[in-house]
Amino acid sequence: MRSAITLLFLAATLALAADPPFGDNIRLRGSLDNSRRTFEQTKRGTVAFLGGSITEMNGHRPMVMELLKNRFPDTQFTFIGAGISSTTSITGAFRLDRDVLSKGPVDLLFVEFAVNDDQDGHYTREQCIRGFEGIVRHARQANPLTDIVTTYFVNEPMLATLDAGKVPLTIEAHDAVARHYAVSSLNLAREVSQQIRQGGLTWKIYGGVHPATAGNAIQAAMVAELLARAWASPPGPATPHAIPAPLDPLSFSKGRFIDPAQATIRSGWTLGIPDWKALPGSKRERFTSVPLLSASTPGAELSLAFEGTAIGAFILAGPDAGVAEASIDGGPFRNIELLHEYSKNLHYPRTVLFADDLKPGAHRLTLRVTRGAMRILRFTVN
Repeated sequence: MRSAITLLFLAATLALAADPPFGDNIRLRGSLDNSRRTFEQTKRGTVAFLGGSITEMNGHRPMVMELLKNRFPDTQFTFIGAGISSTTSITGAFRLDRDVLSKGPVDLLFVEFAVNDDQDGHYTREQCIRGFEGIVRHARQANPLTDIVTTYFVNEPMLATLDAGKVPLTIEAHDAVARHYAVSSLNLAREVSQQIRQGGLTWKIYGGVHPATAGNAIQAAMVAELLARAWASPPGPATPHAIPAPLDPLSFSKGRFIDPAQATIRSGWTLGIPDWKALPGSKRERFTSVPLLSASTPGAELSLAFEGTAIGAFILAGPDAGVAEASIDGGPFRNIELLHEYSKNLHYPRTVLFADDLKPGAHRLTLRVTRGAMRILRFTVN
């Protein structure tokens, strides 16, 4: 099998006739000098990859890892693979602390959620911004030296939008955040659209929503070109990235998970590993040994004290997912639909929000199941 570096070279030959390669589908913003300086001077580095199944799969991530190891052969890297299939930028904002930041300072962070925000979340522009800005802002607040790169992958509806001369909503929203925070971006979606229209690539060769080797190699080649542009000159001194005023003050920049064991059970809820064999629908192994807070009896009720402006839950919504209702601070109950379009045959991981525009401070959630089942992996608080 060809090495990832060879594949990067081959992928680069597919680039449009542009100088530099890939043209303005690569946007170098701000500086990536902080990570380079650390890699070269300390001979250590931490690189994290946050995203959905495109990040979780054996695709572009190991190619980029090999690229970095070849560029810095004397550096001992710690690579954090934080891809979870089906998750969106909103879930990413809530799990960033647990899955990435809790492991120590991150030098270079790669993020991708454009596809899942589109096909899994069906998000509005506001939702895309609240999720993606939450990730970027939280990462930079935790460590202002962290360099960030985002890639916009593509699915067929997004490709059709690009072919019509328009920008997919999720890409436009994420890029607004990237510009605001001087985050470098790789518009792989537009690159693929252009290469297909010029006859140098097909959707089948690219590989579809989950890119094949050729598609992942194009993305990794774009990373290589971005780093070549960014690191053409010796690095400057370590410089904290600016953290401007937020685009959306309610973005999930303080997102975190809360253990469901902190809830007060009033009736009908149990904390433990479900009897998965007795439940219809497929299950993903990463979730089958995790204790969940579960209820399937109408009227099952719990409460949770929390502080923040938003409250929700990261749940597994299977074929039996139903409806819950949530009240904040004794206010009126709001219906929460738990079922997702992908839940028919799968216990699907998703974040549902009960409230996202609360006043800062202490609050209390009351949550009841009204129909079907609800299984909570973690409460999500901002």
